[in-house]
Amino acid sequence: MTPDVPRKLVAEALGTALLVATVVGSGIMADALSPDDAVALIGNTLATGAILVVLITVLGPVSGAHFNPAVTLAFLVRGGIDPKLAGAYIAVQIAGGIVGALLAHAMFDLDLVQVATQVRAGPPQWLAEVVATFGLLMAILGGLRARPDAVPALVGLYISAGYWFTASTSFANPAVAIARSLTDTFAGIRPVDLPGFVVAQCAGSLIAVVLVGWLLADRPRANAV
Repeated sequence: MTPDVPRKLVAEALGTALLVATVVGSGIMADALSPDDAVALIGNTLATGAILVVLITVLGPVSGAHFNPAVTLAFLVRGGIDPKLAGAYIAVQIAGGIVGALLAHAMFDLDLVQVATQVRAGPPQWLAEVVATFGLLMAILGGLRARPDAVPALVGLYISAGYWFTASTSFANPAVAIARSLTDTFAGIRPVDLPGFVVAQCAGSLIAVVLVGWLLADRPRANAV
């Protein structure tokens, strides 16, 4: 039975909230336990990659497990989701992400309402977000084509790698970026830096739709002679 729209929206909100709670919460924990930023980033990476595998596996059958406006945008452009539902997905993803940041603050007894001061700006950071989001969509679209059952692992592994090979630590998600602008912790991003990240993420998504769509397109067979 196909899940109804309310269940899909709750799944998207819940998944995004738990994703952000993990990103922010693990960053707070790692930063508290180690003065070494590299060690803290390892902890942040492992937690994020792991929760993505869990969330996509559990909630994927309900909503498709986008948890990311850039993913929803890609499916909208490809005709895989109704525009009205896509808009609702993006709204609940953003709301869920904000709730996730508040939840992380509450769990660690921090001020619930915060504004990030972590500087993440400039062309190298924006390019990193284009690359990060492109690669994420490549993993999703390629996985759906070749091995749908492997998508949770592919996404978790790609984002884990992206933490380390991109200058931006691979946000690759406008809803997560918005939520991270509301936490002045290890995972934060200044609100003033947010528009550049969101534009870069959407650009990476659209490039992936075009390029990966072309790469994976079925080719017509030549007529037998």
